Amino acid sequence: MESSGKSFADALKMVRERSSPEELIKWIPSEKSVAAPFVPSLMILTLNVLALCPNEITSLKNIPDNLRLRLINRMCDKSTMNAAVLRLLVERSPTEIRVKNCSWLTQEQFHHTIGNCDTTKLQVLQLDLCGQCMLDIAFKDILNKCQECFPTLTILSLRGACGLSDDGLRNLVKSAPLLRSINLGQCTLLTSAAVNCIADVLGSQLRELYIDECNKIDAMQILPAFKKFTCLEVLSVAHMRTINDQFVNGLVTASACGKVLKDLDFSDCKLTDNSLKIIGTTCDDLRSLDISNLNKLTDSGLEYLANGCKSIQKLKLCRNEFSDVAVAAFLESSGESLLELFLNSIVKVGPHTALSLAKCSRKLVSLDVSWCRKISNEGLGLIVDSCSSLKMLKIFGCTQINKEFLEGHSNPVVKIIGSKFTPIMDHLYLLEPEEEKFLRYRFLQY
Repeated sequence: MESSGKSFADALKMVRERSSPEELIKWIPSEKSVAAPFVPSLMILTLNVLALCPNEITSLKNIPDNLRLRLINRMCDKSTMNAAVLRLLVERSPTEIRVKNCSWLTQEQFHHTIGNCDTTKLQVLQLDLCGQCMLDIAFKDILNKCQECFPTLTILSLRGACGLSDDGLRNLVKSAPLLRSINLGQCTLLTSAAVNCIADVLGSQLRELYIDECNKIDAMQILPAFKKFTCLEVLSVAHMRTINDQFVNGLVTASACGKVLKDLDFSDCKLTDNSLKIIGTTCDDLRSLDISNLNKLTDSGLEYLANGCKSIQKLKLCRNEFSDVAVAAFLESSGESLLELFLNSIVKVGPHTALSLAKCSRKLVSLDVSWCRKISNEGLGLIVDSCSSLKMLKIFGCTQINKEFLEGHSNPVVKIIGSKFTPIMDHLYLLEPEEEKFLRYRFLQY
């Protein structure tokens, strides 16, 4: 993506020279409103009805993977997913088993479903929040069948599996030689030994690793393992108490994957501007970054990012103390690539940011300005009308936004979520659960 060529310092100077940003926002409400009540599609209504009647479903054969996943996700959200539906998912030789909430799944139910499944063609296995199962024992029968009982498995997600130990994970990893993506977030029994094992077995091929909220893992003890992750593109270590500037420095500058990394999640870690300086200097091809709720960050951190990371498409800055002019300067210098921007609870964001968003980030698809109460109706109207690709706008807590904007913008495709004027049930329809994306950079070549 071509950047604007403007340095952060030059952009900041230009922003500060704006005499009165409020007066520079020129937006006139459209006389003909394009806003319309949200009407759920027949597909959404059908899926919602089916999700409430799981015992009436007798077969999932010939259902496209994407529709089957949407149905299962709705069942998980409505707490209607059960063993009978799981039994339909594992029939024959499935290529995908994806259940994002298995909190209902008992050890016995696991044995009669997953335990009896033909896994020879299985490529994706997602059994998140399976806290009732001791997975070391649950997988034992499967692993005893043969040494490599998951020969084609490339994606494994066991997020929230609080009964998974280092030994259980080691046996599982050794049985799946083609693994490329592993999500172990919130697996609270895992220690540093688990990551070191993954590096030993899969180091040269693993592309995605999620270990957020695994607080028995010591960041400095796993740092040597990253020298073996030569292809790692996605790393999530959010909410880990031992993640600090020293870890980031070793990860980015001393490990094998520093230049390859494209997606980093450091939210709620103990980082300072020094980490952003290292990332900005080294990760010039970074596509996604989450630095939410890092209370030691200052505007200088945004400068390091803006000058070094010109290809960021997804950026989460929520609950930080960045100033309005600094966010605007970032957008002026590095905002052209942005597709998704999250500014939730950055209370200083206001007219400067609105002007720069409307000018420089016209490819935006999703924007969250919830609790940003210094953005006016006119500022939001300018953003929405200028960013014609914008499909999702979140404005929870923006009590200053009224019907002048909601009925006066001219963007026919945007869905506005969080308005105090929108019926609560409409929010539920609009906030359709996002499908979790695995191996998101699989088509990139090196």
